[in-house]
Amino acid sequence: MLVIRSIQSTDLDALLAMAGQVGSGMTTLKPDRKMLGDRVAIAVASFNETIPPEQRDYMFVLEDTSEGRVAGICAIKGAVGLTEPFYNYRIGTLVHSSRELEVFSRMETLYLSNDLTGATELCSLFLHPDYRSGNNGKWLSKSRFLFIAQFKSLFTEKIIAEMRGYQAEDGSSPFYEGLGRHFFKMDFDHVDDLTALGKKSFIAELMPRQPLYVAYLPDDAQAVIGKVHKSTLPARKLLEQEGMHFEGYVDIFDAGPVLQGRVGELRAVRDSVQAVAVEGEYDVDAVPVLVSNTLLGDFRMIVAKSTPGAAKVALTAAEMALLRVQPGDAVRTLSLNAST
Repeated sequence: MLVIRSIQSTDLDALLAMAGQVGSGMTTLKPDRKMLGDRVAIAVASFNETIPPEQRDYMFVLEDTSEGRVAGICAIKGAVGLTEPFYNYRIGTLVHSSRELEVFSRMETLYLSNDLTGATELCSLFLHPDYRSGNNGKWLSKSRFLFIAQFKSLFTEKIIAEMRGYQAEDGSSPFYEGLGRHFFKMDFDHVDDLTALGKKSFIAELMPRQPLYVAYLPDDAQAVIGKVHKSTLPARKLLEQEGMHFEGYVDIFDAGPVLQGRVGELRAVRDSVQAVAVEGEYDVDAVPVLVSNTLLGDFRMIVAKSTPGAAKVALTAAEMALLRVQPGDAVRTLSLNAST
């Protein structure tokens, strides 16, 4: 059986092995033992509430309890950019006109920005290839929204998610090759690794502060601004279903879109309900529903069959054991599918 739960220090080896399969472009999940070890330690402290909310990094694993195997990972950072710079490009417009010559032109530009500093970030979503079937990917991505709905006070009003940018079949980034390489003089993977390790001062030191004209970039670089990696497209669609949207910010290396949302407008905050767990079997007309316990320190979530919005949720003894709840305990529920 599968359960999403708060990460534990004993998950580090499994997390390290999983990070080795991610590839380039996901700076928050690199196969570096020290980096991941430090991050897991922060996550454990986050669930234990021993560090301030803005410093927290809630990491969740999808565990296959029948195999004793970690099958996926996702995370929520309480706030970005407060201890180290958080950069994006903001897409803007400059207008050039001359009445005398009767010329009017609009030029799209890229501004180096720290506008999203302090926002809560959804990050580190990865599902092991062996488990990419059924509702597993959808569940893993949406689990974070139910956690936010249960513990709204721990997060900022603005939620963001940096999407992995477009890469060619050979793994190269057209945007980076057309822009970043001119300033950094190193391969995309090397820059990606430095960013993952927190060595971001070189960005401010090497990147120009003045607006960059998009029209000056090669055509293939222009074409991928705001586009996602092909394997990231399903993740983008899921986030958009939950209330996230693109507002013109992109990653400075691969130009992947940054999706934004407001906590109060998220589907999970609007539609999830707190219910009571009861032991029993679900009704024949029940649909897949996310069900979580309400414990910050030992947060757990499963997919069960129930009626969305019901005051009581029937769970089997095995499902209750996965959630670590008893009959009569409070749980939070949300329909798995936005259209239900």
